[in-house]
Amino acid sequence: MNATRTSMALAAVLLLAGCGSSEPASSDTPADSSSSDSSVLRVGMECNYAPFNWTQTEDSDTAQPITSVDYCDGYDVVIATKIAEGLGREVEIVKTDWDNLIPSLTNNTIDAIIAGMTDTPERRETVNFTTPYYVSEEVVIVRGDSDVAGITSISELSGKKVVGQMGTLYDTIIDQIEGVIHVEAATDFPAAINALQHGDVDAVTSELPVAIGVTSANPDLKYIQFEAGKGFAGEEDATVSIAVSKENAELQAQIQSVLDTISEDERAEIMGAAVERQPAVSE
Repeated sequence: MNATRTSMALAAVLLLAGCGSSEPASSDTPADSSSSDSSVLRVGMECNYAPFNWTQTEDSDTAQPITSVDYCDGYDVVIATKIAEGLGREVEIVKTDWDNLIPSLTNNTIDAIIAGMTDTPERRETVNFTTPYYVSEEVVIVRGDSDVAGITSISELSGKKVVGQMGTLYDTIIDQIEGVIHVEAATDFPAAINALQHGDVDAVTSELPVAIGVTSANPDLKYIQFEAGKGFAGEEDATVSIAVSKENAELQAQIQSVLDTISEDERAEIMGAAVERQPAVSE
């Protein structure tokens, strides 16, 4: 997903809202985020890529604090909480820009990345990954009144302006479309959706759960699922995995052990609930 990974609180999507760029936590991040404490599992994510993760100002049963006034919630937060509980630790969500997630992991600012990140050969050179914790589907989001609202194949986007989020799979897969006008990558998912709504681009590449959230919050938009054999190549990329430092094989094994206890049905229920409760903030 990112690789395979619209942040929009994606709702908050649009204006909030992730597969970005980052610095291990800003000054608003919990004060102890840079220290290593075996009783705490520090998990990095954008908190800006609903329904995987988003920022909100109210506490809830599924949210975790990220500053003195803000909370992060979403599919990733629930999975992170379950992983931490299974390890007998407390979870700490460290809000981190997309581009800084892996650097934050390698410099020990965080212990794991649970952020809609896809396991790719390039990333595997730097970090290790668990098996996928969610399997998605690659789609595009378009304006409902546009001339591409009824397409069934990516080939029908030839000559159209398509954009994806910087540093993610959803930017690179655009080049699979012959004759496409590959627009410079958006800094984050909300920026991509904003460009679409203002007519600057014709389509935004996305993964299905994110697209569902975006279109639910923005009825002027719709998502396109392509017919079999007419979509993007490499469906195995439409997965997301948990990243752990190469120096911490023990933690990787422990996380994998807990992850294996979360059934596919339970993961689907967690994602469905996240889609339902994500912030719905339209333009």
